[in-house]
Amino acid sequence: MEIQACDELGKAPYAYARAVILIDTNVIIDARDPASRFRPWAQNILAHALSTEGLALNTIVLAELCIGHKTPEAIEAELRADGLTILDLPAAASALCARAYTRYRLTRRKSGGGEAPHIPLPDFFIGAHAELMGWKLATRDVERYRVYFPAIELIEPASG
Repeated sequence: MEIQACDELGKAPYAYARAVILIDTNVIIDARDPASRFRPWAQNILAHALSTEGLALNTIVLAELCIGHKTPEAIEAELRADGLTILDLPAAASALCARAYTRYRLTRRKSGGGEAPHIPLPDFFIGAHAELMGWKLATRDVERYRVYFPAIELIEPASG
């Protein structure tokens, strides 16, 4: 087993430090759903990213895709067979996630929306990963990312 120096823990492996398009869960769901009105857009984004910059999803997206499946391991194998790279979430994204989620919780409380859960929602982990790496994020749920991760370049149906 290789041991990393403490200053290297949680950083993206060199092989994955290149620019890719990070894919949100809804893009993969839409691409696979014949009834989705976003299916053509999602399929185009996946095809374009696979043939150009590259395409990745993180373990948060993988977990969301596995929910409800009898054999969640099969989902990972399918995604890899389709050419998608699955990445661990770098520990360095934790602080970005925490800051953005703290702002979200305060905003929600001030607006009368009630208390948000203490544990960050998955979108905050996904957004923090994209921001940390300087990657584009393909999603159709843009509002939260625009507000809490304004540095991320979003690829959305209107711009795709």
